[in-house]
Amino acid sequence: MHHLWLMLLPFLGLVSVAPAEKGLEFPRYDGKDRVLDINDRNYRKAMNKYSMLCLLYHEPIPDSKELQKKHQMTEMVLELVAQVLEEKDIGFGMVDAKKDAKVAKKLGLDEVDSVYVFKEDRVIEFDGLLSANTMTEFLLDLLEDPVEVLDNALELKAFNRMDEEIRLVGFFKNQESEHFEAFKEAAEQFQPYIKFFATFEKTVAKQLTLKMNEVDFYEPFMEEPVTIPEKPHSEEELVAFITKHRRPTLRKLRAEDMFETWEDDIEGIHIVAFAEEEDPDGFEFLEILKEVARDNTHLPDLSIVWIDPDDFSLLIPYWEKTFKVDLFRPQIGVVNVTDADSVWMAMDDEEDLPTAQELEDWIEDVLSGKVNTEDDDDEDDDDDDDDDDDDDDDDDEDDDDDDDDDDDDDDDSDEDEDDDDDDDDDDDDE
Repeated sequence: MHHLWLMLLPFLGLVSVAPAEKGLEFPRYDGKDRVLDINDRNYRKAMNKYSMLCLLYHEPIPDSKELQKKHQMTEMVLELVAQVLEEKDIGFGMVDAKKDAKVAKKLGLDEVDSVYVFKEDRVIEFDGLLSANTMTEFLLDLLEDPVEVLDNALELKAFNRMDEEIRLVGFFKNQESEHFEAFKEAAEQFQPYIKFFATFEKTVAKQLTLKMNEVDFYEPFMEEPVTIPEKPHSEEELVAFITKHRRPTLRKLRAEDMFETWEDDIEGIHIVAFAEEEDPDGFEFLEILKEVARDNTHLPDLSIVWIDPDDFSLLIPYWEKTFKVDLFRPQIGVVNVTDADSVWMAMDDEEDLPTAQELEDWIEDVLSGKVNTEDDDDEDDDDDDDDDDDDDDDDDEDDDDDDDDDDDDDDDSDEDEDDDDDDDDDDDDE
């Protein structure tokens, strides 16, 4: 869950900068302990007591005061979420990887510093930013029904505006339909990361161009959906199709699944685009990016991660330092997920953004390997070689200087011998 390029940002909650009137008071931790220390004696009781149980699987508490403070801050995130959701029948606990190893094995916890949510017979791993806001939203989404029903034109309008997310929508006879039941069971496998919708209204289905028992798959930012073939579908068929097509051509990095997205690289790299949607240049660049993604969505190895810096303002200085780019302007580059090495598309004219064709040509170079993060390593090696050459030159100069000194010494010796000879001749004359 930890990555080189992303820092853990534990927010304890929102704090108003001025006294708030009643109705706008953001919660603060009230000091009451609600997070359980889960062990072999109490884990079954905790799982039976709550409709959902949220567990942090963590390293043993370290001796370092600095690391202890970090652990306490993480625990405070859980405490605040537990406080806010106290009336929602959700339990919270912590599992020590060493002290509670037996419990962890029984529960199937295998990734340290991860949060696992137990809901009925499912285990959902939280792969988002560990903040009170993000986790609260995640858990509230899990409490909702896995399938949202579209009954009218207004709900359909809202559905059509959700172009940043993967969505599925199906048309079924009614809620008792066995085909709807299979659709619902498939939805539970992907909740809350993928949104599922259904309609039982012919008028809504007509606007969606859906036939009975038909399901459409909407990839983010694509204008037209893909109809899942061979209706009606079983739960297994739906899950298999979604799993196969889950990686979009263009997707937005979101706080609720940012680590899962970053782990979903292709051969160790991501094509990353930074663009502020609210900025005119950022909006224009994003539209160009969408056009390129739509024209090339058939390429299986093309996956672009769009990051809106406004969504992660605390990370902007870190990203700018790590990637050596100006995030006040749109950027697109290749990032190595292992060491954060990166290569960014050169935009010579700061006034004009690249055209769709120029962007497409650059992406083709990336996919063919002409542009890759190893180029920087080669340049670094060349620099090292240059340094070695400089050292050799310095050694040669030193040798030359030594030779010159030897020559000077020889000359001085000859002069001294001449002087001695002159003195001897003078003595003979006398």
